[in-house]
Amino acid sequence: MRIRISLQGGVPVYLQIANQIKYLAASRRFLPGDQLPSVRKLAEELVINPNTVARAYRELENEGVLVTRRGAGVYVSEGGSPLAKKERRRILSERIDMLLTEAGHLNVNLEDLMDLIGERNKILKEKEKKS
Repeated sequence: MRIRISLQGGVPVYLQIANQIKYLAASRRFLPGDQLPSVRKLAEELVINPNTVARAYRELENEGVLVTRRGAGVYVSEGGSPLAKKERRRILSERIDMLLTEAGHLNVNLEDLMDLIGERNKILKEKEKKS
């Protein structure tokens, strides 16, 4: 699991961890039933207090993203995250906003941008068929 924390920026560390785990679940890098590292192990990897990781895990469990199995560890919820669809939409919305902003800076109108997106989609689907 690749979680990175920053002590700059003012975002609490537990929230950084929780947001990154939500992203990993929403992007299907974590699948339902996948086990996460123990609180102690993740705290050691990130060189932070175990209570910080425990708080992130607790928040995610309250949101239905994670489930704790007593004596067995912490897992991605089998039912899938109720936030997964919302989180995917949020992530894509941010990227679309960046794309639209960049297109505006390059003087590319929406119709040309949509044509380019269609072309790129077709190329990607062809590559997937060959794989």
